[in-house]
Amino acid sequence: MSGAGGRPYLAIPGPSIMPDRVLQAMHRPSPDIYSGPLIAAMPKLIDDLRAVACTKGDAAIYIGNGHAGWEAGLANTLKAGDKVLFLATGRFAYSWIEMAEALGLDCDVLDFGRQAPVDPDQVEQALREDKSRKVKAVMVCHVDTSTSVLNDVAAVRAALDMVGHPALLFADCIASLACDRFEMDAWGVDVMIAASQKGLMTPPGLAFVFFNERAKAARAGLDRVSRYWDWVPRTEPELFYQFFMGTAPTHHLYGLREALDMLSEESLEAVWRRHERLAKTVWAACSTWAQVGPLRLNIAAPAHRSRAVTALSLEDGSGTRLRHWLEAEMGLTLGIGLGMETPKDPRSDRAFRIGHMGHLNAQAILGVLAAMDAGLKALGIAHGDGAIEVATRELAKSEKVRPGARAAE
Repeated sequence: MSGAGGRPYLAIPGPSIMPDRVLQAMHRPSPDIYSGPLIAAMPKLIDDLRAVACTKGDAAIYIGNGHAGWEAGLANTLKAGDKVLFLATGRFAYSWIEMAEALGLDCDVLDFGRQAPVDPDQVEQALREDKSRKVKAVMVCHVDTSTSVLNDVAAVRAALDMVGHPALLFADCIASLACDRFEMDAWGVDVMIAASQKGLMTPPGLAFVFFNERAKAARAGLDRVSRYWDWVPRTEPELFYQFFMGTAPTHHLYGLREALDMLSEESLEAVWRRHERLAKTVWAACSTWAQVGPLRLNIAAPAHRSRAVTALSLEDGSGTRLRHWLEAEMGLTLGIGLGMETPKDPRSDRAFRIGHMGHLNAQAILGVLAAMDAGLKALGIAHGDGAIEVATRELAKSEKVRPGARAAE
């Protein structure tokens, strides 16, 4: 008898689970887009987006996914023939590269593999060798969702500063925003790209580009930018429609407004702490399973793992089999593996991912881990024992040290 009845649980690395508050905020008739509350709400919505990004810079909203954000950032700062340096740590860096090449950019790539973060020393050396300063921008994924690696964006900025290199620094925070700690201004990021469907807990369909004065100067130096991608009217609108260069994504905005309220109520620091706590619980269980048998965490060092997603593999090739069993028997959907064989390889039967981002809590994570433990047993996949006990101990330990936690009575 299947245990998959009832409400299914989606533990993929985006789209993440949408809170009931967000769904309810969107469940309303279409509004007037020419006057009224929605128009009046836009300035605060932009300010609250900037607060989540930890920036005093500008924020432009595009109706599109994270790829749309990539293209918008590139189109507003670079022109065909410009040289850019990509720091690759997984499949999504290569998707970004493909887009840049299609726009006529000259792309150099430093590839750090699929199980390690960016090495700032290698970045510094590459920039030192660019004596004529041909590199106009350096691109890095804060978290590459395919490999779950967490890159040190501040260290990349330090490498640029050490050399005195003028290149713009781009950060892809599509998977990490409102999950992993990210501080745009403090870390010296010039352009940051994000999307609505992960830590921002809103349906897919909105892309965000945050940019500072250096990026604005690059935009001013371009001969032209396509009217739709141009961020100038979106951030300096004379009329409401210019925020989106057309009809507003009305119900996405209602959902986003509610999601931003939820983040504010919890506080960004608390959101980061919650993701840290839950990620450590996932790692504790996975490390225990990995003591025996084929399970492997893709990123060995905890400091280099994302707090939003964990990439894993079953080296006996049973990753897909486990995912299918969990969906059919437990009502739990894990993420497919992407780019784990080669950077451009779309899927792998060995690899899979656990999304632990956005609207989730400790009991949800324990449910995911207990279901996985049952799946390993049901399929006869060798694994270390006691993972759930270790996970609960990790949660109990975290509760003791959590700031403001009350002692048990």
